[in-house]
Formats: sequence, C-alpha cells, structure tokens
Amino acid sequence: MNYRMTLAYDGSRYDGWQKQGNTEKTIQGKLEAVLSRLAGCPVEVNGAGRTDAGVHALGQTASFRMKTECSCREIQEYANRYLPEDIAVLSLEEAPERFHARLHAAGKRYRYQLAFGSRKPVFDRKYLFRLEEAPDFGAMRQAARELEGTHDFRSFCSLRKMKKSSVRTIFRIGILEDFERERAELIFEGNGFLYHMVRILTGTLLEVGAGRRSPEEMRRILEAEDRGAAGFTAPPQGLFLEKVWYSEEEQ
Repeated sequence: MNYRMTLAYDGSRYDGWQKQGNTEKTIQGKLEAVLSRLAGCPVEVNGAGRTDAGVHALGQTASFRMKTECSCREIQEYANRYLPEDIAVLSLEEAPERFHARLHAAGKRYRYQLAFGSRKPVFDRKYLFRLEEAPDFGAMRQAARELEGTHDFRSFCSLRKMKKSSVRTIFRIGILEDFERERAELIFEGNGFLYHMVRILTGTLLEVGAGRRSPEEMRRILEAEDRGAAGFTAPPQGLFLEKVWYSEEEQ
C-alpha cells in the first residue's frame, strides 16, 4: 500500500531531512526507523522537500510504501508515539499507487521569519533571523517582482555543478511586515526550489533592504548564472517549509 503523510518538525537539532551515512540525526532517518519497526522490514520514506540542517517544516509531505494490516489512524498513532517530540505526523492517508511526494509536487510554499529592532527575541530565537534595523521593505518588494516568473536561478543555488536544469518558476514572493511587533515574513511560492535557493533569495533581498544592492540588480544577477553574483545565504533557523500542493485545488 502507498501512503501520503503530512509532517511538522522543528529542525533545530537535525542535520536536515535527507538520511546520511555519517549521522543519525535526520528527519528521514527517524521516520524510516519507526515505520520499519512497525512493518518488520525496511521502509523508505520520500519527502517532497529535502530541507537543510536547521530548517523547520509546518507542512512537509512524504510518501512511503508499506505492507501492514494497520489502519491509517493506527499507523499515525504509532508513529507519533515513537517519534521524537520535535517531529509530528499531522495526517496520514492512502495514496494512489503511483503517487510520489517529491516527483509529483506541483508547488511549494516557504516562509522566512525575521525580527528587527532592539528587542531580543529570547523565546523564539531559534525560529527567526534577527536584524539590527528594519530593512527598506519597499525596495525589497521592488526587487522581489524582478525575481518572480520563470528564470534560470543558477545564481541562487549553492551547488557548483548542476546535472539537471536550474530553471524554476516563482509564482509569488510576498513580504509582510509588522512594525509594532518588529517582525516580518517573506513568503516564497514556486514550482520547485534549488539547493539553498530560498535562503540565497532571502539574503539577496535583505541586502537590497539594507541599501547594499539596488532592486534593478536582480535581472543582472539572474543573467550571470553565477552564485558569486547573488547575496549571502540567510541562516537556516528562520526558514519553514509551510505547504506542498499537488493540484490547484490544494494550493
């Protein structure tokens, strides 16, 4: 049977989603260990997005195949009972036989959380990036418009060698600020994202907001197809994979 699950996790203490041979601290590894124990044989879990070390998820989607007589509710309850406290299965359902969480994803939404100003965010410091001063959000919006649409985003990818196309479509970049709370959010929606792409986009937009770049530079950066042309890679703790959708109805 093929299954689809939706997950939430705090990525603070993990080395990312993808299972690795040199560490046991991955989201995929924890899930596979629990589900394999339930099934009595190895279970492979495929995530829609391979989130980096320290990145969080509010709505990660994953798929896996497993032979079991347990109901979806029983599988979900078992997983939540034995998974660490910072990983939760929000929903689980049977999926079409050919469904694959990563290959069939039509779009993803990421949220990057910011704090700015003199107040230190003591209790949620692990879930945002703090700036000393408020950036120029108007300039950032202007730059964001240049990045929306279909482009080659090679300049916004940390991988030096790309085996596949680096062309992606960004549907929307939203910027929401709250001066009273000294908080802001950057929302990125697209059909797919390259390695570190959202964090590099965020860093580049923040450099525009700080006056170190102009919004008009975005087109030149895209045309350069060179990582060195873009801005810094924003730290991981402010980033959340918020939602994955597989059709327009789910968006």
